[in-house]
Amino acid sequence: MTSSTATTEYAIPAGVFAETVTEVQHYTDRLFRFRMTRPQSFRFRSGEFVMIGLPNAVKPVFRAYSICSPAWDEELEFYSIKVPDGPLTEHLQKIQPGDTVLMRKKPTGTLVNDALLPGKRLYMFSTGTGIAPFASLIRDPETYEKFEQIILCHTCRLDAELQYGRDLVAALKADELIGEFADQLVHYATTTREEGPKMGRITDLMTSGRLYEELGVPPLNPETDRGMICGSMAMLKDVKALLEQAGLYEGANNKPAEFVVERAFVD
Repeated sequence: MTSSTATTEYAIPAGVFAETVTEVQHYTDRLFRFRMTRPQSFRFRSGEFVMIGLPNAVKPVFRAYSICSPAWDEELEFYSIKVPDGPLTEHLQKIQPGDTVLMRKKPTGTLVNDALLPGKRLYMFSTGTGIAPFASLIRDPETYEKFEQIILCHTCRLDAELQYGRDLVAALKADELIGEFADQLVHYATTTREEGPKMGRITDLMTSGRLYEELGVPPLNPETDRGMICGSMAMLKDVKALLEQAGLYEGANNKPAEFVVERAFVD
């Protein structure tokens, strides 16, 4: 059952926006993105997430999804995995333009510029669809005004799964708001199961020093470097440990520090 037909059968819950899908793009049999209308009253900070669902049940299933579009965008974009038996993604992967998606009204999250102390270099560590909040942040001028260099690290199993990030970075140079900052962004993409331009888990590349060597930068330094982490639970734990070993401390919205972690990730 698609969401467009579901709206005629189920009432929209209180405290929820009902928005219209405007675009859907499938990258692989596991990954897709979609865009939908943005409520006129909806405000969020780049890097935050919201709870989204479909009107296909009396009590819709909601899951946390990072907003991929920047805070200034007139539409909302999301990047999702496809889970055959997933309570939400089994149906979400079938949406088409014109269908309805539900969204709770309150955004939140820790992957925001306000949660970090000023620094020289910002690392964005992501795996799979964990790139989603960074898709928002690399399209926000504030990120480039706060840091001299942005290093977007994205690791996936297969090379084809890196395409969303490649498309984002390639489009930045032509972006009216971000084009002038494009040279501040470095895209460091790696694969773990298939031969690609670079192979290796990000934690191995950090531990061996290969990451910093290939980037031409010194190892992590709490005086200059900041970090954001979004990915699987195992990846969050391992990268966090490496940042703490380097002397960086975890921050939050009410206590900015050297790095932040997003734990509300759809895996």
